[in-house]
Amino acid sequence: MNTTAAMLRVEQRILVIRGLKVMIDADLAELYGVPTKRLNEQVKRNAERFPADFMFQLSVEEKAEVVANCDHLARLKFSRALPFAFTEHGAIQASNILASPQAVEMGVYVVRAFVRLREVLASSRELAAKLDALEQKTELLSLRHDTLASNTRAQFKQVFEALRQLMTPPVGTPKRSIGFVSDEKE
Repeated sequence: MNTTAAMLRVEQRILVIRGLKVMIDADLAELYGVPTKRLNEQVKRNAERFPADFMFQLSVEEKAEVVANCDHLARLKFSRALPFAFTEHGAIQASNILASPQAVEMGVYVVRAFVRLREVLASSRELAAKLDALEQKTELLSLRHDTLASNTRAQFKQVFEALRQLMTPPVGTPKRSIGFVSDEKE
């Protein structure tokens, strides 16, 4: 299997459960080339190598959600046993206790897949921060623009009012005639 295909295969099996990136025991066993039962037996025999931050057992609700959202895990629907979820360190430890050539080879891909996902997440956070900063700048520019536009409208209103006053002749003052005017009243 080529590196890209192996990485893609592993990345597609990483899920987020309880806020952690994990792999379900059935997927891990498939990648490592062993039955799920054998993987879980080895984990139980080496329980001291798997603290709570390396693996945990899914609840009934979590299992139902995983089965509903992941088509490739539909076979777990009728299993009475609750699956285990392995974090990155748990997946590496599982590779170490199985120690088969396939488990060792795939363990490397598992590590690389988790690292790549961390990098993608970090770049997504950076992008989100940049978008937030851009949005704030745009909002600030919009406020400045609105203030400028409001001030400009007020100034134009004053100019138009002054022009209208200049265009309107004064009311009530009689106009004097221009030229020679005779007094006819005398």
